[in-house]
Amino acid sequence: MADKQRMLVFVGSYAEESADGVYVYAFDETNGELTRLDQVSGLKNPTFLNLDAPRRKLYAISETAVDGAKQSDAVSYDIDAEEGKLKETSRANALNGPSCHIQRSADNRYLTLTSYHKGSISLVEMKEDGTVGRVLDIRNHEGRKHEQKSHVHSSFYSPDGRFLFVCDLGLDTIFTYRIDQDKLVPVSEATVKEGAGPRHLTFHPNGKFAYVINELQSTVTAFRYDAEQGSLTEIETVSTLPEGVKVENGCAEIAISADGRFLYGSNRGHDSIVVYAVDAETGKLDAVQHVSVEGRHPRHFSIVPGGRYVLVVNRDTNNLAVFARDADSGKLAFTGKSAQISKPVCVWADRF
Repeated sequence: MADKQRMLVFVGSYAEESADGVYVYAFDETNGELTRLDQVSGLKNPTFLNLDAPRRKLYAISETAVDGAKQSDAVSYDIDAEEGKLKETSRANALNGPSCHIQRSADNRYLTLTSYHKGSISLVEMKEDGTVGRVLDIRNHEGRKHEQKSHVHSSFYSPDGRFLFVCDLGLDTIFTYRIDQDKLVPVSEATVKEGAGPRHLTFHPNGKFAYVINELQSTVTAFRYDAEQGSLTEIETVSTLPEGVKVENGCAEIAISADGRFLYGSNRGHDSIVVYAVDAETGKLDAVQHVSVEGRHPRHFSIVPGGRYVLVVNRDTNNLAVFARDADSGKLAFTGKSAQISKPVCVWADRF
């Protein structure tokens, strides 16, 4: 490979099929500068991406319609790391509704897509060459009460890859599945407070804890994780907002530093990133900072490999903001660097 230290950034966005929807940037780790290298059209609302840096592949979602009913494709790209260009390699139907999240198994055998509006999750074949195969299984979640409606928002694999955790915002439940003979098999369930709305999840690097950000009540729930059973047990739930602050707010993304010392969550409305110190023994959280995202409606953010920067995409102000991260305190500071992108939703970065 050529320059192994080159950092590339990939952004997904809300876009019509005729407009650019996925973007590639070079990121200069010495000064935080972003330089656009490529953009691709031909996808409707490629709002979430999955990056496979070792194999130089990128996966995106794209809305489609069959007989007037919204569905989703999964689309694969090869990454030309030297040029920073994307080349589409496959596209296939992947879900029975409009999707909001795409995940990939560590062994590169499966993609999973989730549909907020349909309340479903699909298991999709990945071929050996990394292209998208057929739909293997679809699970549709149903409300247990008359007024409940499933809104499946995301899926995340356990650290050992044995289990898949599916956050259902509408049912206030994180569902655990295992994959058996190309089928999604239910294992267990963990609930959060009624009306909390679990959206995204991340595991602590020590494998003992998991953290879920709850969109509707602006909270994070810490769980103890039983890796043998694939089960979650609540430890505590804490606010994502500063004490005493009352503002219309919804949460989105959650991520943890590679050393497990700090947890980060995004507030849409308060328009901030909350930073927590993590107790590695108990899993409990202590808020240490709320920093402005230098924009409005932060849908997603990403800790850049190496941990020196955090990239935040603000949908309503059409910008990607660059923050420096202090490894000792966990705190973030705006670098003054920002890139204009139409309605950005998702951002990932890695070295090539």
